[in-house]
Amino acid sequence: MHNAGTRPLSITVRVVLFVALTISVCLFFVQQLLLSSVEHHFIEQDVDELAVILHAVEHTMTAGQNGQQQPAQTLSKAVSGHHGVYYQVMDSQNRLVYRNADIDLSLLAANTPASADYNAKAIHNWQLDGKAYRGVFSLFTTADQQYQVIAAIDISFHEHFLQQLQRSLGLILLGSALLTLLAAWLAVHQGLNPLRGLSAQMRDIQTNKLDIRLSPGEVPAELRHMVQSFNLMLDRLEQGFTKLSHFSADIAHELRTPLTNMITQTQVSLSRARSADEYQNLLFSNLEELERLNKMISDMLWLAKSQNGLLTLQKQTLNLADEIQAIFDFFEALAEESGVSLHFSGPVILVQADRTLLRHALTNLLSNALRYTAQSQNITVTTALASPDSITISVENPGPPIPPEHLPYLFERFYRADQSRQRHSEGAGLGLAITKAIVEAHEGQINVESDLESTRFVIRLKTA
Repeated sequence: MHNAGTRPLSITVRVVLFVALTISVCLFFVQQLLLSSVEHHFIEQDVDELAVILHAVEHTMTAGQNGQQQPAQTLSKAVSGHHGVYYQVMDSQNRLVYRNADIDLSLLAANTPASADYNAKAIHNWQLDGKAYRGVFSLFTTADQQYQVIAAIDISFHEHFLQQLQRSLGLILLGSALLTLLAAWLAVHQGLNPLRGLSAQMRDIQTNKLDIRLSPGEVPAELRHMVQSFNLMLDRLEQGFTKLSHFSADIAHELRTPLTNMITQTQVSLSRARSADEYQNLLFSNLEELERLNKMISDMLWLAKSQNGLLTLQKQTLNLADEIQAIFDFFEALAEESGVSLHFSGPVILVQADRTLLRHALTNLLSNALRYTAQSQNITVTTALASPDSITISVENPGPPIPPEHLPYLFERFYRADQSRQRHSEGAGLGLAITKAIVEAHEGQINVESDLESTRFVIRLKTA
């Protein structure tokens, strides 16, 4: 986690730092590989040249045993055409036999063991008087005695060349790294241009301009999914603001009506002296309006609580037939007064649900059905097994059909379908919204169907 006072690095800086680290490591290894390859090439050349010198000296010494010339005379002609090459021959008593320059090579090989066999492992690097040499200290035996041969090559030129090459490579690689970093910065900066464009478009989106959408076709493929997700978020926000706007208007209307009634009745009553009975009737009327307001506010608070996931369900195993019969008993008097019959059909079904909330949901549906069912008609509640792990509860009542364009909005708060199906004075228009919230709290679904003969509300829940 970042400290409160620190700001995370920008994407450009992060990418450039990562590219810089990667390039530095890669170029370092490239430089070392090139230098190592060149140095290895020089070593191979020197080894071959030293081998030629040793073979020439040995051949000359061996051939000289059969001639009349002194070893020094023959060795002076042993090697020719080689520049920067030094060799020295000593006998078994460490007496100098011959050397081709004024350099005492025995000082170079002072701490170097002689090798009876010449091979690449016998090559050594020496330093003398500020110069670097690469050479070999070898032994060979002729017919009469053993000789020591020291051959060396001045490699100061090689080292100077390697130093120059290292500096040149360093400058070239540094320039390449800087150019690459500049190209990376430009690429990232250009690559982020679409994001800056999107940011400018997003700044133009206000609460009164939620219909603006970003165009996925105008951004790179990597940003297309983000733009689509942002547009979906705007869709949800626009729907939420629209619902909130409608809800605010509806609730203002719902609250204004009883308040206007109370104010008007009170003003009329206070316009002249009234009897005690008239004032008592006014208080009863105001009480009814206040109770309506109280119930509306309670229902709204309950809906807000359910939408924020604050409901705690007390689930238990319930027999749907028993629960529906209990609700029928509650509505029996009201149904008889309205001349409506209540019928139930369905097998014995057990379900895991909160008894109070489930009864509340079914009560709302039955109350709504009674409101729109004519006399001598039947309201039918049916339960069925929809699948091995789900059941349906259907509440059906005859009556005028609901237009199809209104069906998707029936469960919204304060929604009015049409004048023929407006809620009566005892309702606040929140019953179906509460029913849907209860069903969804039980992880279920509720749908409505309406045709020329009847209207059906179907609840689907999981079985016990």
